[in-house]
Amino acid sequence: MTETIQNLPVVSLHAAPCPPPPSPVVNLPSFETLDRVGRSTIARFTAGISPHAEAAAWLDWISHFSRASGRQLELAALGAVLTARLAALASGNAAPLLEPGPADHRFSDPAWQKFPFLWLQQAFLAQEEWWRSAMRPLRGMKPRDAERVGYLVHQSLDAFSPSNVPWLNPVVIERTRNEAGANLVRGMRNLVEDWARAVTMTPPEPNKSFRIGETVAATPGQVIFRNDLMELIQYSPATPDVLAEPVLIVPAWIMKYYVLDLAPRRSLVSYLVDRGMTVFMVSWRNPTPADRDVALDAYRTEGVMAALAVVNAVVPGRKVHACGYCLGGTLLAIAAATMARDGDDRLKTVTLLAGQTDFSEAGELMLFVDESQVAFLEDMMWDQGVLDSSQMSAAFRALRSDDQVWSKMTRNYLLGEREPMSDLLAWNADPTRLPYLMHAQYLRGLFLENRLTAGRFAVEGSVIALKDLHAPMFVVGTETDHIAPWQSVYKVHLFTDNELTFLLTNGGHNTGIVSEPGHAGRHYDVATRQAGDRYVDATTWRSRASRLDGSWWPEWESWLVARSDAQRTAPPAMGAPARGITPLCPAPGTFVLQR
Repeated sequence: MTETIQNLPVVSLHAAPCPPPPSPVVNLPSFETLDRVGRSTIARFTAGISPHAEAAAWLDWISHFSRASGRQLELAALGAVLTARLAALASGNAAPLLEPGPADHRFSDPAWQKFPFLWLQQAFLAQEEWWRSAMRPLRGMKPRDAERVGYLVHQSLDAFSPSNVPWLNPVVIERTRNEAGANLVRGMRNLVEDWARAVTMTPPEPNKSFRIGETVAATPGQVIFRNDLMELIQYSPATPDVLAEPVLIVPAWIMKYYVLDLAPRRSLVSYLVDRGMTVFMVSWRNPTPADRDVALDAYRTEGVMAALAVVNAVVPGRKVHACGYCLGGTLLAIAAATMARDGDDRLKTVTLLAGQTDFSEAGELMLFVDESQVAFLEDMMWDQGVLDSSQMSAAFRALRSDDQVWSKMTRNYLLGEREPMSDLLAWNADPTRLPYLMHAQYLRGLFLENRLTAGRFAVEGSVIALKDLHAPMFVVGTETDHIAPWQSVYKVHLFTDNELTFLLTNGGHNTGIVSEPGHAGRHYDVATRQAGDRYVDATTWRSRASRLDGSWWPEWESWLVARSDAQRTAPPAMGAPARGITPLCPAPGTFVLQR
């Protein structure tokens, strides 16, 4: 199948374009491999960031800014006003001018409202405001370059926040005074531990409070199928009768599946099972460099389609409620569109949890995506065979450096506190790797070229279209998602014409999805578009949608029940012994334990 795709000139999913020969008239050997080795070597020292991509963005900004005398005058005036306001604040004749952003918790402690720390905070925020204004797109400048330069400046400013300096941070000063410096001793111990682990490349020890199969990923069930790419878990029924149609969940393989099966009271799987649903879960294998040539489409054929065939064998004669999370949602959309194109109607409904189908505005990750950057990453993965979990985690941390890097360092090394462990943090510390070919195809075909919604994504030699989907869809976005922004997830409305219920919940990419009933402060907006309805943009949709308090899980459960057979049935057997599908081992299986 990979060969079929790569032979198509327009819609092919190449890992990287093949370079032309050195000369069309002279038969010379190519030294492209030497170039790739050189780029991959540089990538090991830059965490996979292309120096050219950064330099090109800076050159674009500098060349335009140097000729923008109006912008320079604006910045001079802004600098003068901010300086005057800071001087007035220092003399006690003015109120604070700037407020930290809603997601910026560095100055949330009341001690930052007292002089001189209030002035330090305001001076830092004024500096941020000045640079934010300076980094606005200039006429003629590429918008992506303006965003990238703004991001780089923000990263640099974060490093110089007064909250990172022990003698300028009132919380650290007070803690040091109260503990006679014991916090700094603990912080130094934490620093030495982390440094030793980094130098020896030793992963953190799993937290013993959250053991896979005991306290997390503990919903009872059996692995009933296994191939080279995934295990399929069938969960044991918890009710005397169940919905006739089963639920198949396809998680992302960028992390392990049990984000949807955390501690029992926070487990979406357990929630569905307890309400009489037959649930199946795909558990992906953690690839190694030996899996470098596993293609993106293998995750469809050996993952989604193989799992669906097994579910059909266990629950024959019934359609399936399919659900995909994050990258698993994108894969499910591809699989569902392919099935619709081929007249395969085995899906009862399709649910996407923070899963994007259009990547034209795919959030802050797009700052890392252009031809130079993708080629650089491709060469790094070509050398390694995989995208390593540490490299992937570093990229996600960089997107929220103020919270994920500097605030964490202040807490660990200046306050001497380790972040309290939770089931979600334990899961987050258990990452996976990504195969070279798959991730290269994903980055180039979806993120860089956005082929799925451009009518240029081919599966088995033919283009697929989301417009072919007729099964009802339930799509969830999360308000503060920086990986799959909800406005990007919402764009599925543009490319489908079926019944579609869109739900927007508060929280981030993971915390918004893990939203169990009883979780304080939860709310969501929801509205349904019927087939044939006119398009409504995201802002208008939100103004019209119903606002409800609480977890979104019951809303989805009710939606599934309303689109299922009214007649409930006895739970199916575990596996399908007559079809050679028998339990292999208890859930959570073996692949989830791979590190």
